[in-house]
Amino acid sequence: MRHVFPALAIPAFLACGFPVAARSQQAPPALPQYDNVAQVSLGQPAALLTGSWKFQIGDSPIDPATGALLWAEPDFSEASWGNFDLTPPQGSYDPINGSSGFVPGWTAHAYPGVTGYAWYRRRINISNTANGTLLALKMPQDVDDAYQVYINGRLIGEFGRFGARHVTFYNAQPRAFPLPDDIGDGPAVISVRMWMSPDTPFTGQDVGGLHGPPLLGEAPAIDAMLRLDWDGINRSEIGNFLQAAFLLLAAIMGFALYRIDRSEPAYLWLGAACTCTFLSRAFVLTGYYSAWLPMQVEVFSLDVLIQPLGFGLWVIFWGYWFGLDDMRRVRQIAFSLVALSALGTSMLRSPFYGNIVPVSASSWLMPLTVMLKLLLGLLILWVTYRGIRRSRTDGWLALPAVLLMILWIYQEELSVVHIPTIFRLGGIVVGISSFAALLTLGIIFVLLTRRFLQSLRERERWRAEVESARAVQQVLIPAEIPPVPGFVISSVYKPASQVGGDFFQILPIRNNGVLVAIGDVSGKGMPAAMTVSLLVGTIRTLAHYTQSPGEILTAMNYRMLARSHGGFTTCLVLRIESSGAVTVANAGHVFPYVQGKELTVDNGLPLGLAGNSVYNETSFSLASKSQLTLVTDGVVEARDKTGALFGFERAAKISTQGADAIAQTAQEFGQDDDITVLTIVRLGASELSSSKLNMPALKPSLA
Repeated sequence: MRHVFPALAIPAFLACGFPVAARSQQAPPALPQYDNVAQVSLGQPAALLTGSWKFQIGDSPIDPATGALLWAEPDFSEASWGNFDLTPPQGSYDPINGSSGFVPGWTAHAYPGVTGYAWYRRRINISNTANGTLLALKMPQDVDDAYQVYINGRLIGEFGRFGARHVTFYNAQPRAFPLPDDIGDGPAVISVRMWMSPDTPFTGQDVGGLHGPPLLGEAPAIDAMLRLDWDGINRSEIGNFLQAAFLLLAAIMGFALYRIDRSEPAYLWLGAACTCTFLSRAFVLTGYYSAWLPMQVEVFSLDVLIQPLGFGLWVIFWGYWFGLDDMRRVRQIAFSLVALSALGTSMLRSPFYGNIVPVSASSWLMPLTVMLKLLLGLLILWVTYRGIRRSRTDGWLALPAVLLMILWIYQEELSVVHIPTIFRLGGIVVGISSFAALLTLGIIFVLLTRRFLQSLRERERWRAEVESARAVQQVLIPAEIPPVPGFVISSVYKPASQVGGDFFQILPIRNNGVLVAIGDVSGKGMPAAMTVSLLVGTIRTLAHYTQSPGEILTAMNYRMLARSHGGFTTCLVLRIESSGAVTVANAGHVFPYVQGKELTVDNGLPLGLAGNSVYNETSFSLASKSQLTLVTDGVVEARDKTGALFGFERAAKISTQGADAIAQTAQEFGQDDDITVLTIVRLGASELSSSKLNMPALKPSLA
């Protein structure tokens, strides 16, 4: 069998209506006995056995006495058989792989619906001028699908494995077999027992049997001709080798780019599509150069599994490439068509077709599978159309690649409607699919390079934005805590990324008191940094006019209205007098801790959510030597590897520790957000304050 892709049922469908049977009972008219005796004079090293061969469908009866196949015996009369000319038509070539000297099979003659067994016979008279030279017979490179060769009733070789009930066949390859030593001069009968799979007619309109004449000659000459056949295969498969190499490189590139940039799923789907298509090329090349994988398994894997899946993956890649919004629906449609196509094709392939699925089912299965494959092609064109509408530049740049991909995938269908798909360049045979595949991959490489450079520019802009936000934040986060007599104030700030959303301010007020604000802005980057700058500026300005925590939060809320852009800000403001009196107002922030216990205070809405928010004040007294601890939600929302939260209970237990220890404990548990900790210990009024501020260096790395 010649290696093909799933043009599927199209060739047979276009010839629709022919009956498909295991064998035909119609026999050609009887002809005179031995009218096809060929005189083979081996003055030359080899001779092609062109011309008329006797041909008969069906299989030979078995001699009950010897168990021999009667149609292989030299004394069997084939006079009633038909004639089959194995002379290649002028300029003929294989429409699949482009090899020259192609003889159309029996389905293109008088036997369009015949599968299973058939026989060829030829009587020859050998005049071997080089007496004693070992002779050999080289079979044609193209056959459908398996054969056994007999000389004078003796089996000299086979391609495929013939069992009692089953024939295993492989992708057609050049083969030659030595003749017995006693055959050198005189008459001989060559009998070829052929077998073709029931699903092979779906691959073309010219399948069946031998697609060229055997070659008889001296063993060294036959060996040289065999090498020429392999050389022809090498030249015809250059396109497949190039496709496989470029597909492998493209797959590696796609996966590598996705590892670099996880935000672009098109890279992942490109790697998957190229991997799947690479596997199809690898299967084809394996079939041409080895006989370890039965053709039934190879065809089923390619036609039923790999090819439809690869087509679906390409559709999804282009959908992500164009950035379509409804990719879930595109994936569902693509994989549904892939599944239906695979199911329909499997019914037209061994081992189901002709066994589980009746032959008559091909009348509706063939058009169904054709329609499904065409629908996949229409789907990729629909995705491209939407991509052009969504992003004209990217869409128009990708359109040539998509159109070439259509040529790449539908080469078999084009050959059926007599569009040339095979080209010869200096003795090298290249199919249109190879040209289209290489050009498609080249265009995709250019598009990938363009998008990757664009992403680098975006990354540089983002880096500049982060640097600007860092600069703003470093100005806003106090580098040193101002001395406040009677208090020991410590702080630790550990951002989860380059630029955090936490902020705090410590402002001394009259009579040796202190005004403290701590908060958390939703979001990151420059927007969060600008929001923090607005809030910090508001706090500093308001502190000159009022030290009321409730009034400060009300003013901050007013400033944040229409500036949150869908986000919010939590904030807690408290005023501590030198006497230990504390007044606090809260806007959705984590409650403070006093001596290891959570202090419940009146709680209002986060800033920027509602204009009529009210922030009531709560008062309490901070005893001498007592510690007040303030944290952001990065402490209580820290998560370990199992996803468990650090929680309020753990936060309360460690709230009596120093700011450094609290922050380190939460960070080691599993930092998931910015962590800010403030601890305030009230001393005697006559004692001087000591303070410290711990802030990690903000690294410029984007890692």
